[in-house]
Amino acid sequence: MSVCIHFLPDDVTIDAEPGEPLLKVAARAGVFIPTGCLMGSCHACEVELDDGESVCSCISSVPLERSRLTVNLYADPTW
Repeated sequence: MSVCIHFLPDDVTIDAEPGEPLLKVAARAGVFIPTGCLMGSCHACEVELDDGESVCSCISSVPLERSRLTVNLYADPTW
């Protein structure tokens, strides 16, 4: 079962496998997410999910229990 991932504001949609890292899904879709430490400490890759939860895409993966997921990219002005 694949999960339909929609990246905003780029308006790009791609299918992903549950458990696949969000950062890799974005790269496959041609969507750039800035990174820093790649361990979740610096929050440079933080994105907001459609339920309002903010996650670091370098350590987060496509959820198992969803068929669709919207990922809102935003830039941290301090970076």
